Amino acid sequence: MLNQKTIDIIKSTGPVLEKHGETITTRFYQLMFGNHPELLNIFNHANQKQGRQQKALAGTVYAAAMYIDNLEAILPVVKQIAHKHRSLGIKPEHYPIVGKHLLLAIKDVLGDAATDEIINAWAEAYNVIADAFISVEAEMYDEAARQQGGWDGLRHFIVDRKVVESDVITSFYLKPEDNGGIAGFLPGQYISINLEIDGEEYTHIRQYSLSDAPGKDYYRISVKREAGTANPDGMVSNYLHDGVNEGDILKVSAPAGDFVLNTEKNTPVVLLSGGVGLTPMMSMLKTVVEMQPERKVTFIHAAANGKVHALRDEVEELSRLEHLTSYIFYDSPTEEDRRNNRFDVEGYVTRDWLKDKIATREADFYFCGPVPFMKAINRSLKDLGVKEERIHFEFFGPKGSLEE
Repeated sequence: MLNQKTIDIIKSTGPVLEKHGETITTRFYQLMFGNHPELLNIFNHANQKQGRQQKALAGTVYAAAMYIDNLEAILPVVKQIAHKHRSLGIKPEHYPIVGKHLLLAIKDVLGDAATDEIINAWAEAYNVIADAFISVEAEMYDEAARQQGGWDGLRHFIVDRKVVESDVITSFYLKPEDNGGIAGFLPGQYISINLEIDGEEYTHIRQYSLSDAPGKDYYRISVKREAGTANPDGMVSNYLHDGVNEGDILKVSAPAGDFVLNTEKNTPVVLLSGGVGLTPMMSMLKTVVEMQPERKVTFIHAAANGKVHALRDEVEELSRLEHLTSYIFYDSPTEEDRRNNRFDVEGYVTRDWLKDKIATREADFYFCGPVPFMKAINRSLKDLGVKEERIHFEFFGPKGSLEE
């Protein structure tokens, strides 16, 4: 436990962290990777390059400072990050390295303002925070390994099938090389794929949502090809599309993630997706149909047009069911889309449309997609009076903010 003086010092640094947080975390990553380049085998290079990881870490450090005397209040954030850490293979021995370089970065950025008293207080606080993460992650590692069909670390999976779903999205059906059972998962969870790409010094790890219902003898991921290969995300997705074929072996982590459909409730559920954000929504949709056939579900998907719209046929097949209603939005439909009536609405999902079509505000709303899409949906739902506890979403990548 921290003494009151240490707590007071940590909380007093809150305004400074809010102002200089991203500068500190940017410097932190520079220092840590400079001294421990092997950690580049774990961290997402694209998130580093785009500054997303730096921003997310700054927010986490600030929250930890503000709630240092009540870490239970940020336990949901801790668990969300811990899921990603377990999926990536972060271990207890990594935490001292992170702590050392975080303190160096604080001192480096703040200079004389970071007194010995402040640095010592943060060293104490970091140990408490690290212990919280290590404890939560230890439970997650144990649970992943001991569940039926579970495993620790990475396991070899064969690409059993590779299916082109649209001009930009391809699905990979993965089965374990050892022919053993595979761990179940909750609809909305993801797996990590660990890739060794020819010519690349470090491995690349990407997390992909599982796009089918649990209970199968395979995992399915549906991957969007990111345009170009100049950025790390594009390099990885293009490698999967062009360099990975049926029969190839991929290294896979056990499923993880806390953005999951609550199947213990029977309230109406509304699933909204934009672009490749439909992947966790598909898992949720198919799970509701299989496990809760009487539960009312509305499936809303937004895409540019039919050329990039993946998994359409699967939704159409399910849409014949009594308790499922689906809508398709295209903002740039092709002439073929128009001729074949392949969409319901031209344009974007708006607050007024939701107000007209969604009969109850007592539904649970789940959404995923590009950040502008999620911001618009989040704002619309709040404007319509949907309660916070009924709004569920996930970022692809480090946690961000949907508030303007």
